[in-house]
Amino acid sequence: MRLQNKVVLVTASTRGIGLATVQACAMEGAIVYMAARNLDLAQQRAEELNQKGYHVHTVYNDATKLDSYRTMIEEVIKLEGRIDVLVNNFGTSNPQTDLDIEHTKWEDFQSTVNINLASVYVSSQAVIPHMKKQGGGSIINISSIGGLTPDIARIGYAVSKDAIIYLSKNIAVQTARSNIRVNVVCPGQTATDAVMNNMSPEFQEFFLRHTPIKRMGKPEEIAAAVVYFASDESAYTTGQVMAVHGGFGLPTPVFADMIDLSAEQKH
Repeated sequence: MRLQNKVVLVTASTRGIGLATVQACAMEGAIVYMAARNLDLAQQRAEELNQKGYHVHTVYNDATKLDSYRTMIEEVIKLEGRIDVLVNNFGTSNPQTDLDIEHTKWEDFQSTVNINLASVYVSSQAVIPHMKKQGGGSIINISSIGGLTPDIARIGYAVSKDAIIYLSKNIAVQTARSNIRVNVVCPGQTATDAVMNNMSPEFQEFFLRHTPIKRMGKPEEIAAAVVYFASDESAYTTGQVMAVHGGFGLPTPVFADMIDLSAEQKH
């Protein structure tokens, strides 16, 4: 029960890493608020968890409407009197328009960067005054392996996720004296519905050839990192980036070729 009675707010929380984070925090004793655009689905998810004895509620948030970040904060504060942990999980990109530098229109690039950065900036700006009043808190921002390693496509997504890392470090420095900690989790390829439904088996296999732990991550494994940053176990940790990616990008760039060559030699 590492999060006993802590009030946790998670954005983009009805599926994937967000839902796994809600479940993990609830299992650790937190009072969890699911921020979502689809309140009917969020309520369904919350009821399923509450039937197991957890404490999960819902609050409205639409990433395209910046005011909804402020209103979701105010609603939770009104109901609970505090927010101990804010998990900024939202992130988006349109693979049809978010391409490389030559083929991505400025308007599409700008749109992707704006919405992904706003999801962290506006919500953090709204919650920080309340965390100061209550004596501290923890903000956890979900970036991506794409924010650490340059890619040949999705330039808007990659730049926005990298920017989230640096933004988080700035916020960490600016709020540390108020006992507010800000940390980042960077998932690698994770077996969410979005990945499984939108990435071909060939691409998934190609990606895993360059991942030392040759499998996809589980949403629950990303959520475990979030729980650590949310708990008092990380009370002296701020401005840090935890990559949960199976070692992707860690070895020599010819790692996959060397593994293939070694396998051939054994045969």
